[in-house]
Amino acid sequence: MTEGRLGLADAEHEVRLLMRIIETISAGLDLDAVAQRVAVVITEMTATDVCFVHLIDDSGRHLELRGATPPFERVVRRIELSVGEGVAGWVAAHREPVVIVQDKFADPRYKYIPELRGEDFTSLVSVPIITRLGALVGVLNVHTRLRREFTGADVQLLRSIAGLIAGAMDNARLHRRLAEREEALERFTERMVRMQELDRRRLAGEIHDGIGQRIVSLSFYLSAAADLVGTNAALAGEQIDKAQQLAAAALDEVSAAMTGLRPSVLDDLGLAASLESLAHASPELDVDVQVCADELPEHLETALYRIAQESLQNVVKHASAQNVEIRLKVSSGTVLLEVSDDGVGFDPASVPESESPGSGGYGLSGMLQRAELLGGRLEVDSAPGRGSTLRVRVPLRLPR
Repeated sequence: MTEGRLGLADAEHEVRLLMRIIETISAGLDLDAVAQRVAVVITEMTATDVCFVHLIDDSGRHLELRGATPPFERVVRRIELSVGEGVAGWVAAHREPVVIVQDKFADPRYKYIPELRGEDFTSLVSVPIITRLGALVGVLNVHTRLRREFTGADVQLLRSIAGLIAGAMDNARLHRRLAEREEALERFTERMVRMQELDRRRLAGEIHDGIGQRIVSLSFYLSAAADLVGTNAALAGEQIDKAQQLAAAALDEVSAAMTGLRPSVLDDLGLAASLESLAHASPELDVDVQVCADELPEHLETALYRIAQESLQNVVKHASAQNVEIRLKVSSGTVLLEVSDDGVGFDPASVPESESPGSGGYGLSGMLQRAELLGGRLEVDSAPGRGSTLRVRVPLRLPR
């Protein structure tokens, strides 16, 4: 009997191979499991000795080994090639198959990877894994220990297999990205709730410890004045004066609490002038404010103002600094806020992760959460004796 494609005895065996591939890719949406099982099925059912499945990464610039015949599964995810590098990289770049019958070390496209023991295998064929819509998913490589004349029919069968697994792997990748986005959304929601709870606790504390106590005292003085009106007008007047002072202080604290929710200065003057007002509120410091940014989305202005405010408070409390620079600019779709001081500095690694606003510490946890809620990141560059720079980068998403 004449041997069929890839060593298969007849068309029935080819159909069986393709059915096994379909069963494998239908078993689940885990990308690594699909890649690994496909590699095993191909070598089990064909006259080949090893199969490698390289998948393109999210950047589209690198191939990562994600499936391999035993014993090479131990190096899965540890082998990476740039597109254009090695035979697999060449296939990815040109989207054309490559067949090497022997002496692959003489082929300029070949790259020796010690972990894959290329010296143990003689012939290879490499085909691109491309979806029906033309998206490159990866590269499929098969190798044989003995010299093998891979025919055009062999290559075509491997391309058919690659076409079958392309859609499944692309779907698995989309499923993974969706799962990651759902997880990110859950983390975002969790951080949002945590920030809201921190704001509620702060406001409740201000009302209870400040405004509430003043109102209780106000009620006491007014009651005392009412009792004294008919018998001691002078003392009643003193009680009323104290009540008026308490009322004024309570109004100030109400205004401060409202500012804690949404600074009115942002609505009245905008972010640039609001940062200037922060500088004027710290007369013990020489604060230089530099703003190169147009009007930003309201939620972004509020968060950046809060971060700058907390950072400046940290400088006043902890830094023993004389000079501070606040810089805000927009570049390449990113908003950058920097607050630098010439104070004593500190070791950022020594700040507990659980430290939070209102704890008496640096408030880094709260600022970090605000930055992350905006899809940005916060960095602290500091060391004892050389001052500190807090840096926040946030992507700017303009309204469509």
